[in-house]
Amino acid sequence: MRADRLVSLVLLLRQRGQLSATALAQELEVSTRTVLRDIEALSAAGVPVHAERGRYGGFALLPGFRTELTGLNHDEALALLVAGSRRGAQAFGLGSALASAMLKVVDALPESHRDTAAGVAERLLIDPETDLLARRLDGDDVPDPIAGEVRRAVFAGRKLRIRYAAVGRTPRWRTVDPIGLVTVREQGYLLATRSGEDRTYRLSRILAAEELAEPAERPDRVDLDRAWQERGTRFRTGGDQVTVLVRVDPARREELVRTALAVLAEDAEEAEEGEEGAVDGRLRLEVTFQDARHAEWVLWKLAADAEALSPQWLRTALHERATALAARYGASTR
Repeated sequence: MRADRLVSLVLLLRQRGQLSATALAQELEVSTRTVLRDIEALSAAGVPVHAERGRYGGFALLPGFRTELTGLNHDEALALLVAGSRRGAQAFGLGSALASAMLKVVDALPESHRDTAAGVAERLLIDPETDLLARRLDGDDVPDPIAGEVRRAVFAGRKLRIRYAAVGRTPRWRTVDPIGLVTVREQGYLLATRSGEDRTYRLSRILAAEELAEPAERPDRVDLDRAWQERGTRFRTGGDQVTVLVRVDPARREELVRTALAVLAEDAEEAEEGEEGAVDGRLRLEVTFQDARHAEWVLWKLAADAEALSPQWLRTALHERATALAARYGASTR
């Protein structure tokens, strides 16, 4: 919205001083023509914006122009700035709104707090995009229009029509009663009910969304933390679960544990003289998976860094996969 953009423009000039039209356009993600129109609108509204001509020119506010909020101490400001550095808002389509809000927080601080709080916040990193092994920690990429439509239905308490692509199934439309939104490890989920039954939908698998006019059938109050825990418990204890004994490279342990439902036992494994297949330094874990397909997918993804020791049907399934792949790439090329 233009009003929000005008506020952001003023805050950028307040905090960074003189900026060129090109720099403002990049920050606000608009064209330079739009920036020039916004500058004219601010001037007409009485905001003291002036232009500096020349090669190193740009736009700036007259010294001393600001509005200041009181009552926000240094630690409170730091908490807000650190919270703003988290990436969870991206899953709900609130990334740009969060960036704008952080500008306002910094600008609202008294002069004595503003520089020190912003400087300290730069020395704290929350939820980096990669771990120490340089593996990328991928979060959900949810288009803003879809995230916005889902968010509005949740907040307004209206039914939501979504086109959902469940794993291994053809995408189809369904109408749900939204309960709330949850983000876990940068992955967003919609908690809802459908025909009175609890349902959990991964936001990144929603291909289209439409807020309906009909009110949602849901309780007036909800404890999202409790609801999420209950659904997690049902997921871990339901379905055709399988237990697998796995030998895994320690460097891939966390990846295995994150995707398994539970770890029942774990021991460090050492090679013994005459023991075929034992590998020094590897771990032996007994883990459960939701079903056979889940177990096969996880072990295949870990490739040579893990070995399913039992059950035999899983070893056979992985062997058949590997044989088919070897046959495909072992064939002579033309």
